[in-house]
Amino acid sequence: MAQINAYLTFNGNCREAMTFYQECLGGELHLQTIGGSPMEGQMPGEEKQKILHSSLTKNNLVLLASDISEKGKLVNGNTISLSLHCNSEEEIKVYFSKLSSGGHIAHPLHHFFAGTMGALTDKFEKDWLLYYEKKLTPENITLTQQ
Repeated sequence: MAQINAYLTFNGNCREAMTFYQECLGGELHLQTIGGSPMEGQMPGEEKQKILHSSLTKNNLVLLASDISEKGKLVNGNTISLSLHCNSEEEIKVYFSKLSSGGHIAHPLHHFFAGTMGALTDKFEKDWLLYYEKKLTPENITLTQQ
């Protein structure tokens, strides 16, 4: 079953905010900087310390966040999106198609890290991030020889 979570966008202080939320709520915090990610080469040096993606999880609680903004300047109202974590390629395609109808596609569905993602604004001007994480199995793991 798909799951919807809040996805917060910060203006360079994602690490500080998510650490604060962890202190308040507990749970396990994961932070992925731009440096060391596939986006590293596309960003200037000072941007590489910003948070590309973070997650705070505790049981069923999931809070997601980033320092990366598609809309440029952040103002109250465009700092939160709905993140829809899908369970299959088919599911993400169906949801993406239906939610984007009458809206605007910011990023078409594309492969990203170990999955598929896309971003859109629906016809009611609500921002959505859709993600499907491919489960790794012996059949779909590609080994690279050094």
